[in-house]
Amino acid sequence: MAMAEKQKKWVAAAGVAAFLLLSAAVGWFVGRPLVRFVSEPERFRAWVDAHGVWGRLAFVGMVILQVFVAVIPGEPLEIGAGYAFGAVEGTLLCVAGMTLGGLLVFGFVRRFGVRAVELFIPREKIESIRFLRASKRAALLTAIVFLLPGTPKDVLSYCAGLTSIRLPQWLLITSLCRVPSIVTSTLGGDALGAGQLIRALWIFAATICISLAGLALYRRLCRAKEETNHGNHSGS
Repeated sequence: MAMAEKQKKWVAAAGVAAFLLLSAAVGWFVGRPLVRFVSEPERFRAWVDAHGVWGRLAFVGMVILQVFVAVIPGEPLEIGAGYAFGAVEGTLLCVAGMTLGGLLVFGFVRRFGVRAVELFIPREKIESIRFLRASKRAALLTAIVFLLPGTPKDVLSYCAGLTSIRLPQWLLITSLCRVPSIVTSTLGGDALGAGQLIRALWIFAATICISLAGLALYRRLCRAKEETNHGNHSGS
């Protein structure tokens, strides 16, 4: 019995290791060229126009890949979506891809647990959101953090599966609560696509300011919750 259990652990470890190597290869050989491609707006728009609906489906696949392989930055994709598709359609395509990617990550973490998360996310970052794992209001707190631009949503997407959040709750969070952050990028990309450089600069400047404020609020929330939990443990 002990031998069978050990074999299961070895098989699981080998599977995770193979998946990690595959993800690293995808990030290096696919993710980097993908980001470079999307970062060339004129070329990307021409490619989208030439492929019609298939170009849109391919873009959704790019976003799913970005969410799952968290080392690929998401901002170039969002800005490229605004440039190639316009603010409204670009936002909808980004939301579709991020929702599907978020569900994929959630299922992956629920299947393999914290050890799988540690392959992608450093231990200190996981510890920084420990208050979410301990909170009975994890869904509400996660929704609030996702609504704030500038917060580490890729980290939270992997860590959400470690919390008490239920799948229907996560579906709402990963779809609706990402919209404010996506819109700021797609609006900027749309302005660039229309040749409105001044408007684009204002949008990106405002986005940076809002993101810095959101990140500051997130860090303050983390500290406040950690201090509260520490006080509760000290008093018990």
